[in-house]
Amino acid sequence: MERIGFIGLGSQGGPMAERIAVAGYPLMLWARRADALAPFLEKGATAAPDIATLGAACDHVGICVVDDAGVAEIVDQLLPAMRPGSRIVIHSTILPDHCVALAERCAERGIAFLDAPVSGGGPAAAAGTLILMCGGAVDVFEAARPVLESFGGLIVRMGDVGAGQRAKIVNNALMAANMGLAHAAMEAGRALDLDGAALRDLIKASSGRSFGFEVYARLPTPGAFAHGAPLLRKDLGLLMASLPDDAGAEALSRAAMPFLSVACGD
Repeated sequence: MERIGFIGLGSQGGPMAERIAVAGYPLMLWARRADALAPFLEKGATAAPDIATLGAACDHVGICVVDDAGVAEIVDQLLPAMRPGSRIVIHSTILPDHCVALAERCAERGIAFLDAPVSGGGPAAAAGTLILMCGGAVDVFEAARPVLESFGGLIVRMGDVGAGQRAKIVNNALMAANMGLAHAAMEAGRALDLDGAALRDLIKASSGRSFGFEVYARLPTPGAFAHGAPLLRKDLGLLMASLPDDAGAEALSRAAMPFLSVACGD
């Protein structure tokens, strides 16, 4: 059985790592804070003293940190230590072009690479029903699949390296736009003197409903989404950086940004 390493034990990555351990894989973890490791050590995982040690010991290393800079810092320490034939899988949402560059560096050392960002949040990770959007060679995807199935429900190869990231940022931009349009619709309803609760319930049962609206409708105020808004804004920025002059990307941004700005407290 492959030896698995995992870095990034936050609200998303923590349940993913736990599912890997429950599936019976030998699991090694690294975290900046030792207290973050304790719940996993109780379930049989081992702690690495540093990133290089984890890389040298593992066949498959999953990374689930917040941004491009965090991924780059970790990969810089992994690559010199990992053996040819081992594999890096990026679950973070980062620039597609960054993934391509990382894959090229991995290839120089004989290390396989897959980008596999996820959708569904911590509850889906804990339930093993995450959606994974993957980019990489077919053989790398198939080799990684058994590990991914420990926490994933729908696992789709979207194409070559970077394709998973491209799919993820389009999906998240649409989610942000839907929430932004939900905010605009409720503001319009308020301006028309409609009862907010009645309008919300009506839309949830009518043709205007969407998952984004349902999430928005659960918020007591836009500020209650302060935990999720910065991440959606980051991912929308990744789309705009990838398609700086694209009308579709600009339309998604225009729909999303007023709500995200309010939710972030700008």
